[in-house]
Amino acid sequence: MKFSVRQLWVIGVLCASACGSTQAATLQGKVTNATTGKPAASVEVILIELQGGMQPVANTKSDSQGQFTFDNPAIGAQPMLVRAVYKGVNFHQPLPPGKNSVEVNVYDLSGDAKTVTVPSHLIIFQPNGASLTVAEQLLVRNETKPPVAFFRADGNFQFSLPEKAELKQVAAAGPAGMPVTQSPIEKGGNKYAFAYAFRPGDSEVRLAYELPYAGDTATIKLAPSQGEPRMILVVQPSVTLSGDQLNSAGQEQGMNLFEHTIAAGATSFTVKLSGTAPPLQDASNGGGNTQSVNSRQGGEDNSGGGVPIQVVPGRLDSMKWWVLGILVVAFAGGGYLLSRKTVVVPAGGAAAVANSAPSEKKKIPADGHAGTPKAETAVEQPTSMAALDQQAALSLDGLKDLLFKLELRRQAGTISEAEYAAERARAEQILRDLVRG
Repeated sequence: MKFSVRQLWVIGVLCASACGSTQAATLQGKVTNATTGKPAASVEVILIELQGGMQPVANTKSDSQGQFTFDNPAIGAQPMLVRAVYKGVNFHQPLPPGKNSVEVNVYDLSGDAKTVTVPSHLIIFQPNGASLTVAEQLLVRNETKPPVAFFRADGNFQFSLPEKAELKQVAAAGPAGMPVTQSPIEKGGNKYAFAYAFRPGDSEVRLAYELPYAGDTATIKLAPSQGEPRMILVVQPSVTLSGDQLNSAGQEQGMNLFEHTIAAGATSFTVKLSGTAPPLQDASNGGGNTQSVNSRQGGEDNSGGGVPIQVVPGRLDSMKWWVLGILVVAFAGGGYLLSRKTVVVPAGGAAAVANSAPSEKKKIPADGHAGTPKAETAVEQPTSMAALDQQAALSLDGLKDLLFKLELRRQAGTISEAEYAAERARAEQILRDLVRG
């Protein structure tokens, strides 16, 4: 039986990550200023071990050509992370098992709010006895040319909470990373901000808070955060939701969807909720943990290739964060998927909602803006290892990415050992099938 170079490489990755290596390995790296396209000299570079809670194990500085070197036995044997600290802001690049070279991109900084846009804003409501738990997720897009990162140390991303809301958590995730807990800065009048470097590409902001829900009812005033054109509101079928200019948008993941298109100049709108709902069932991966990586310095995504390594649609597993354990399924399995979609509301008021199931796949505008007459494209969001298996079967590169993602989930605590073993075995079976092919 003959093996291709790529097949042998993936087999080596499996062996290295399963058995570990005690021999010292060398990492050759380069820091590039992606704004100028030139090497970034004299930048502090830190090698981070993911096992044991994000432990820095070595540090150095890039030379005049932006190059640096690390020697560490864990290099190539387990997932690691390389951090470059540029102008006081952290930029990260994942280091998968079996890899001994890396390029870390850093960016010049801009404090101009027009650097980013928010094409979609998702809000999930979950009754919880006398309180109402709310999870919000905003898609933040940076399309600057030349590329720069949006950052201000005094808080570059601002958001508002409804009256009487008790903030539980703020997190942000870069274009290719797991959530990073942020430290909110109070601005007064239920307004907050945090400092985070939004790199070019798509990032997310995630909020969680609680509101009083006496008598199983609440009236809430919601406000757009960054001039987003629409907001999608999600409730369980047993909860009644009504409000200003609220259009029914069908169902997704067993939840009722509603869309509110924000009129020009509008600063807020009011919704009313009533009814009870059973707690959402925990996903198989458990709640997971949101990692914190120096958010005070605009901490970038802390997992790098965790979710996704391959393409944007694979970013779901990292969303199983800790917020009371009751929004796991809606927020992790469907929340991000919904926030990425545009709900097209026809003249009659009913909306067609994109669905990742093959039998119900619908079309949405490619730019993510409701009502924009652009070419339509189907959006598929894999929400399980089974779906990711199908992607990985397309190529051994996909399998490499799947394995790295699985290892990062294990290190981040978002998967139990039993589930890790089962999914690892499934990945190895895919490898065997590919080799036979």
